[in-house]
Amino acid sequence: MMSVPLYLFTGPEIGERSDAVEELRKRFEKKFGTLDVHKLYTSESSISDVVSLLMNGTLFAAFRFIVLSNAETIKKKEDIELVSEWISSNDGNSALILISNEISVDKKLESLVPKESKKIFWELFQDRKEQWLRSFFQRENFKITDDAITSILELCENDTLSLNRECSRFFVCFEKDHIISAEDVENILSHNREENVFTLFDAMTMQSSATERFEKSLEILQKIRLSNESNGVQLIAGLTYSFRKLLIWYSLVDNNVPSQFDLKIKGFASKKAQEQCRRACALWNKHDVMRILALLAEIDISMRSGGAALEEIFLQLLVYSITVKKGENIEKFTEPFAC
Repeated sequence: MMSVPLYLFTGPEIGERSDAVEELRKRFEKKFGTLDVHKLYTSESSISDVVSLLMNGTLFAAFRFIVLSNAETIKKKEDIELVSEWISSNDGNSALILISNEISVDKKLESLVPKESKKIFWELFQDRKEQWLRSFFQRENFKITDDAITSILELCENDTLSLNRECSRFFVCFEKDHIISAEDVENILSHNREENVFTLFDAMTMQSSATERFEKSLEILQKIRLSNESNGVQLIAGLTYSFRKLLIWYSLVDNNVPSQFDLKIKGFASKKAQEQCRRACALWNKHDVMRILALLAEIDISMRSGGAALEEIFLQLLVYSITVKKGENIEKFTEPFAC
């Protein structure tokens, strides 16, 4: 084990990143036995609470293992100092794994992490995604056509965790040795798709009228709210991530045509992601995106202070503002849903 039990795993390839966290957990479990495992989000837990948890012992386990997501939001000097103080006083009974979908985090925070404990999980190139899918189905004694692979990559988020989750559905729908076709993909994935914050963002970028985009986005929001991914604060975090990515896209394409390498390291290797960004740019200019990000931050604060009772109203007004009003402050709406 490393002398400083602080790790930083970043990047958009969620599947391989999750595997790395699990491997790390097993290593600590092998060394210490029973672990006290916590999975936290910076949107829900303050850094002072996280550090307090790290520094306090546990009665029922030999080691405390904390995974903290959305680490890119840790920027305050006092928060980074708290992490530094925990490192200095660490008694070897706890570890902190910082997670971010972004490529990097605050430089001062990153400097606290040993070089050997950092890893960026880049988005896979298109050919590696195709190879991953073929191997995934072959391991379960299924075959798949090239057209079916293309369809899956168009319909699903392209990280391996999402691909694993979505493609596992085929194994309960067909007998082994079945050849998965594009028609099968359409029937299984398109007609039975689970909605999440990323499908919500995708609906917001549809090539249709503002009214149609609002109605479709609101429909998806309602489905999400009835699912296991209904946490409002996490929805805000996911949309914030998507619009920050759109700003990165603007920085890539504003002055030149980006190379395939530039697209890859910024998380735009897939054709689906590139097409989504082009659609989004046709709807919102850079100023609009910055205004939407400010609105997301404002509603995040309002939801935390307003409690669960007002969460649904805030989220619906947010969807209206983004799809119809390009991020205008919701206080300006005199007739909120009059499109």
